[in-house]
Amino acid sequence: MIYLAATVVTLFAILGVVLTILTLPGIWLMLLVAVLADLWQPALLSTPTLLIAGVLALLAEIAEFAASAAGARRARGSRIAAIASVVGALAGAIVGSFAIPVPIVGTIIGGVVGAAVFAGVAELVFARSHWRQSARVAQGAAAGRALALVAKSAIAVCCALVLSIAAFWP
Repeated sequence: MIYLAATVVTLFAILGVVLTILTLPGIWLMLLVAVLADLWQPALLSTPTLLIAGVLALLAEIAEFAASAAGARRARGSRIAAIASVVGALAGAIVGSFAIPVPIVGTIIGGVVGAAVFAGVAELVFARSHWRQSARVAQGAAAGRALALVAKSAIAVCCALVLSIAAFWP
C-alpha cells in the first residue's frame, strides 16, 4: 500500500506542476495530497519533508505576488497599477484559456496580456498618467507576470521533486 500512496503523491505532484503553469493552485493541491497520503500511510513522508513542501508553497505564492506587482512598480507605475496587474493576470488567464484554445499557451498568454492591459489602463485612468507612461507600466507588468510564472513554476517543480523523491525513498 505504501507504493500506491507514493505513486498517488507523485501523480498529483506532476498534476500540481501543470496546474501551477495554468495559474491554478497546483502547488497547494500537491501539498494537500501529500498530507492526506501521509495520514493514510504514516511512514510515507517525514514531517521535515512536509514542512519543506509547505515552505516552498508559501515562497511560490510570495514570488508570484511580488513579481507581478513589482513589474508595474519597477516601471514607476502607481500602487493601483500594481494591484491591477495581479487582478488582470488572473482575469487574462481565464479569458486566454478560452480565447486561445491551445492548452497552457492560452492561459500563459492571457495572463501576461491581462496583467499588461489592466495595469496600463489603471495607470492611465486612475493615476492620470500619459500614454507613454501607461505603456511603460503595461510593459513592466507583462514582464513581471512572465517572471512570476517562471518563478512559481520552478518552485512547483522543486516541491514536486521533493515530495516524489521522499515518497519513494525509504
